Amino acid sequence: MPVAHETGATAAVLEVVLRVNGAEHPLRLDPRTTLLDALREHLGLTGSKKGCGLGQCGACTVLMDGKRMKACLWLAALAEGREITTIEGLARAEQLHPLQAAFIERDAFQCGYCTSGQIMAGVACIAEGHAGSAQEIRDWMSGNLCRCGAYDHIVAAIQDAAGSTAHAQGE
Repeated sequence: MPVAHETGATAAVLEVVLRVNGAEHPLRLDPRTTLLDALREHLGLTGSKKGCGLGQCGACTVLMDGKRMKACLWLAALAEGREITTIEGLARAEQLHPLQAAFIERDAFQCGYCTSGQIMAGVACIAEGHAGSAQEIRDWMSGNLCRCGAYDHIVAAIQDAAGSTAHAQGE
């Protein structure tokens, strides 16, 4: 549970322990700090991007307890005790996650700004069982925007990764 400490006439600091990519990180934060700002500014994990700041673009998408969440909408203190996975935590050693590899293979990024959010949402889309068709993927990925319009490549990469994931699990 976060602990607040008065540090001045009006400012409070919370002591929070965030579990990110399998490691615990004790932090002292302003109570208003979003999870996105904690990741980027306090932990140096800049893969999650700050886009709209309103939860509409999806550039900040991370996994929290395995579910996709927009980090700009969460206060960091409310994420304490939860398992947070960022784009930096997907690969295992030098082995890319199947969706990361598929994004490269399918050229599913252009400027790259939305890529981390797209990949994190795509990982969740596959895990949730919503990668059965191109239309289903488009529907379930609709909360992640790509200004470059790489949607067809993104859908193809998710389909490839969903197929390799199902194959790896013996389905």
